[in-house]
Amino acid sequence: MSKPKEKQKARRLLVQALYSWDVGGTDLVDIEAEFHVDNDMGKVDASLFHDILFGVPKNLAEVDSVYTPHLDRENKDLDPVSRAVLRIASYELLYSIEVPYKVVINEGVNLAKTYGPTDAFKFINGVLDKVAIDKRAIEVAANKRR
Repeated sequence: MSKPKEKQKARRLLVQALYSWDVGGTDLVDIEAEFHVDNDMGKVDASLFHDILFGVPKNLAEVDSVYTPHLDRENKDLDPVSRAVLRIASYELLYSIEVPYKVVINEGVNLAKTYGPTDAFKFINGVLDKVAIDKRAIEVAANKRR
């Protein structure tokens, strides 16, 4: 079982990795190898990193279709960092049901604060709230009853 800090580090590296895949079109295997060489992966949830790095491109149409209806612009017009953050969080909302939706949103907002343009975190928060309501309706409703 990995620690929350190791998961956070994996997500931080994923923003950079998915950015370089999206912008540079770099091969995923090469990106993963490069990150293993350049980073101390002993302090990172390497399995989470691997799963999302390969899972987002593999399920790209579904991942993108989850958040794009909630955008105020075209997906292609998003800055690449915000797109990477939305893809990571949307992927987790879809495929990592064991991670509470509030944690996914919080992580996405923190990534946007760290790496995104000024105030992007507010936009990311609004989009991910809507994705959570769409894709985790039962969990969101249960949370509101508490």
